[in-house]
Amino acid sequence: MLPFPKGTRYNEAKEFLQDKRRKGQIELNAEQKHGKDTKQLNQTIDQDDYHKDPNAGKKEPAAQGTRASAPLYTALQEYIAKRDASFHVPGHKNGTAYERGAAGAELAGVLALDVTEINGTDDLHHPEGVIREAQELAAGVFGAEETFFLVGGSTAGNLAMILSVCTAPGDVLLVQRNVHKSVIHGLMLAGAHAVFLAPQQDAGSGLATIPSERTVREALRRYPGAKGLLVTHPNYYGMGASLRPLAELCHAAGVPLLVDEAHGAHFGLHPALPESALQAGADGVVQSTHKMLTALTMGAMLHVQGGLLDRGLLRQRLAMVQSSSPSYPIMASLDLSRSKLQAEGPAFFERGLAAAEELRRGLRDLPRFGLLKPGASGDHPAYAIQDPWKAVLYDTTGEWSGYELHAKLEEGGCVPEMSDERYVVLALGPGTTNEDVSRVLRRLGQLSAAGDASRFSTWNIQTDAKWPAWDEVSSPVAFGLRPVGPEEKETILLEECEGRQAAEMVIPYPPGIPLLYPGESVSRRMKEQLMALRRAKAKCQGPADPTLKTIQVIKHRTESREGH
Repeated sequence: MLPFPKGTRYNEAKEFLQDKRRKGQIELNAEQKHGKDTKQLNQTIDQDDYHKDPNAGKKEPAAQGTRASAPLYTALQEYIAKRDASFHVPGHKNGTAYERGAAGAELAGVLALDVTEINGTDDLHHPEGVIREAQELAAGVFGAEETFFLVGGSTAGNLAMILSVCTAPGDVLLVQRNVHKSVIHGLMLAGAHAVFLAPQQDAGSGLATIPSERTVREALRRYPGAKGLLVTHPNYYGMGASLRPLAELCHAAGVPLLVDEAHGAHFGLHPALPESALQAGADGVVQSTHKMLTALTMGAMLHVQGGLLDRGLLRQRLAMVQSSSPSYPIMASLDLSRSKLQAEGPAFFERGLAAAEELRRGLRDLPRFGLLKPGASGDHPAYAIQDPWKAVLYDTTGEWSGYELHAKLEEGGCVPEMSDERYVVLALGPGTTNEDVSRVLRRLGQLSAAGDASRFSTWNIQTDAKWPAWDEVSSPVAFGLRPVGPEEKETILLEECEGRQAAEMVIPYPPGIPLLYPGESVSRRMKEQLMALRRAKAKCQGPADPTLKTIQVIKHRTESREGH
């Protein structure tokens, strides 16, 4: 065991590990640790000895016992063992409705866990028993003061966070321009005004991360009444930058930093992984436990710390946006995901991290396929963080788009997470094996053999790249639920749009980030950008006229209306 006393800070533990590893002093035998596998682990820490940074007010994990290891899941197992006659919903009656025929029989095991709020199973919207205990255990592991289980994915968490800080129509929220659609939906539900902040953009790849410290400082100066800042970190490609400067700026202004960390539920839980948003000081953090950890799809968590969020109001908002009949299998999977992580500690990540390293080693022998690396281009790299479980590939010859490479990988039995015009994203995780990696490397090897080696390059730097540029800090954009009717729109020449309110969204691809939102006023810079896109014959999603000869705007009117 490594000598990490309770209270050891995350960064201290990480530095200690790195120093010991350099000196060759960390070489624990897995047979001694787990009683089976004889493979050597070079970064294994007993969970009882390793603790993340315990900021003031953080709860310690509950005492461990048979029930506390996974209290909600255990309660459901106890209910199943009783074999009570079900005279309550759901109608499948503990899965027995599917046992009489072959179709759907494989669901019976999961459906046995699919109960409702009965004696012993607690209530997500008013937890007092096993759900409360499970959430408290999760808060301890992820470093929050309070954690809420989500059965509607990170979408539910984003909606609830926005609705709890924007409580009156017209409230201003500072928002990173490249956000998930659930954030836009939250703004609409709240009737809020969004001030969009330009993200930092990598000079070579065009991929964007969080706004810069300078941009956030300027936005807070211009809009001192803003209710908070909401950013997405990491992005879909696993890229990011330090959130600490943004947290410090927000707290100095007395507003919360809200983070959509849907793709970073694993951050901060192993020295080889980036710092989590909570460790960086964020106040409200949404994580999709189902994406990069091991919960069922739609299983997510909302973590809270500090005093800048009204937790009573947040609970009420969560009850609004989540089902009154939450899925117990999803909640049980959240409990089990946390339990497994807590029981195994950093060793939980070793297989997936080893697989990621094997993939990177294998790609060195396949020069046709490049791999994005942190800070690979530009004088001021937009990202210093790259999730080791997100491998972002591209064809260095330029022969295949990301979409085409994606399709060719699927044809070989390897299914990527996503792709765009340039890149393919491979998402690894705790369940990724070396066999999986060998399979994708074999397929890439087959594809590489079909290429012309003389066309390969080591990096996709595009020194003449002209990516769209946004206003660093936008004017407030009103959101609401009432749609703009056809009679309220008009189509004008693009050259005439300066100063008008857009009635449609314009999203250039690449990079896939909205240049204009409906209701946003078109600045001179935006008009120039739109005209440059037209000259370049860029692909754009959203506008009725994809050639950008014309654009739809809101008609001039003497009376303003709320939202759009």
